[in-house]
Amino acid sequence: MINHRILIVDDEPDILEFLSYNLKKENYEVFVSSDGFEAIEVALKARPHLILLDVMMPGIDGIETCGKLRSLPELQGVIIAFLTARNEDYSQIAGFEAGADDYIAKPIKPKVLMSRIKALLKRSHSTGESAGAITDYGSLIIDREKYLVIKDGREISLPRKEFELLNLLASKPGRVYTREEIFDAVWGNDIVVGDRTIDVHIRKLREKLGDQHINTIKGIGYKFID
Repeated sequence: MINHRILIVDDEPDILEFLSYNLKKENYEVFVSSDGFEAIEVALKARPHLILLDVMMPGIDGIETCGKLRSLPELQGVIIAFLTARNEDYSQIAGFEAGADDYIAKPIKPKVLMSRIKALLKRSHSTGESAGAITDYGSLIIDREKYLVIKDGREISLPRKEFELLNLLASKPGRVYTREEIFDAVWGNDIVVGDRTIDVHIRKLREKLGDQHINTIKGIGYKFID
């Protein structure tokens, strides 16, 4: 059984203590940090499977911290979930723009939070088990083992959810995936995300890969063109 490592980043000691207690009860290995700069240092040393990140923090906020974490090659595979009282649409969109995998609104009951965490880790682990294949689409190569995409000879590191979304669409070029199928395959039925989540991830993929690979089928979903 994997002994999952979880890093909690929050500037409120009571929150750190509460979350640490509940996570340790579930046999997770827990690391804590009270600010973004320290969180990056701890993450590089501990190599957590999951980071729970608050938005409002002194120094650099959670959004900027997430962006910095995502820029580090050593942490490309880590799951980042915002756990915050800020539940506005623009805050969620900014979180996904920075590379977050999930956005969990506080307050949340401990049992519900543990369920969300287990779902995130389970989906991450099942994806890793099927890793190892490299698919060549000519100008685009997908390396599932390294969570890496090579576009016209240039390596592009994608956040986990962007990679999983691209991998899903590219697994069957030309097939139209509905929004419901994408939510189920990439985020899971037991993880609640906003309606704009897919749109944000698709837009970021197009910015990095170009518009020619992902087509929008209005009112239905998306398909990959090789």
